[in-house]
Amino acid sequence: MKRLAIITALALTLAACGQRAQLRPEAGAELPPPPYGASEPLDADELLELDPQAAPERSVELRRESEEREDDPFDLPPEA
Repeated sequence: MKRLAIITALALTLAACGQRAQLRPEAGAELPPPPYGASEPLDADELLELDPQAAPERSVELRRESEEREDDPFDLPPEA
């Protein structure tokens, strides 16, 4: 019981130490230059957004129902 209380306290302590302030560059460092055609540099939140190419949406529809699969000519039994 004591071990469970220690683990719970540790988990709550770790969960509470997240940073909630705005991200800023380190002292002496600058943000990267603005992209070509942009009038002002991007802020930290905009730099953290993923490009659509980095995290594309799924374009294939998954099988939603039980369907019979077609025969696979390469699904051969192992050689003895």
